[in-house]
Amino acid sequence: MKAGERRGGEVPGRPSGEATERRVGGAVQKRPALQGRADVRKQATEQKALELKEASRRTFDGQAAVYDEEVCGSHARRLYPHVVKEVAAHSPRRVLDLGCGTGALAELVLKALPGCELAGVDLSDAMLARARERLGERARLLEGDSEHLPFPDGFFDAVYCNDSFHHFPDPERAAFEAWRVLRAGGVLVVGECWLPGLARAVMNAFMPYGGEGDVRIYSEAEMRGILGTWFDEVSWRKAGSHGCLVTARKAA
Repeated sequence: MKAGERRGGEVPGRPSGEATERRVGGAVQKRPALQGRADVRKQATEQKALELKEASRRTFDGQAAVYDEEVCGSHARRLYPHVVKEVAAHSPRRVLDLGCGTGALAELVLKALPGCELAGVDLSDAMLARARERLGERARLLEGDSEHLPFPDGFFDAVYCNDSFHHFPDPERAAFEAWRVLRAGGVLVVGECWLPGLARAVMNAFMPYGGEGDVRIYSEAEMRGILGTWFDEVSWRKAGSHGCLVTARKAA
């Protein structure tokens, strides 16, 4: 046996039970020990995502009764006119509100786009109850998850998401789902928090300890990267002192 070789296809420098792969009949197979660790990491990630979503649900269930008037909803309210103007500029017929909350923004969109068909999705039962009181039969409102939308491919002309993106445990998956349910040439409009670099870094460091389901405040480059994976065109601009507006277009 030559120097550096190991018995049974072992990888040099690793115990035999932790080799990364082996060949069986010409096919490469994962070693059980390494695959087991990957499974554990995947389960931990999925469990963390469930915990974050549950924290968001608890938070917004608790805020639903006062969200339209109190400080907890003030940042979202400041973004309303920016989102409405951008969505209306594309004259969509079918619109999805991703994280519709109390339906206050949806009501403004319906006023700006008479005759449009609007659907809303939210994790919070209490928020949806408020939205149903406000909107009645004017919108189809569903309890749902941004990462697993209950709609067919290419169904909407526009999707908008206001002050919710920083709650998504898997923003890449949420971006894909928005892209999936949009028709070719459709647009995604995102109103979000924005902070300059140092303030954003400090906020992101403390977010995991807030217990409200917040995940991350994104920079312009991060938002462009997440959405640009799926969307053909992505534009970003500031909206007020602590907000931004991102518009992403699906290729026609």
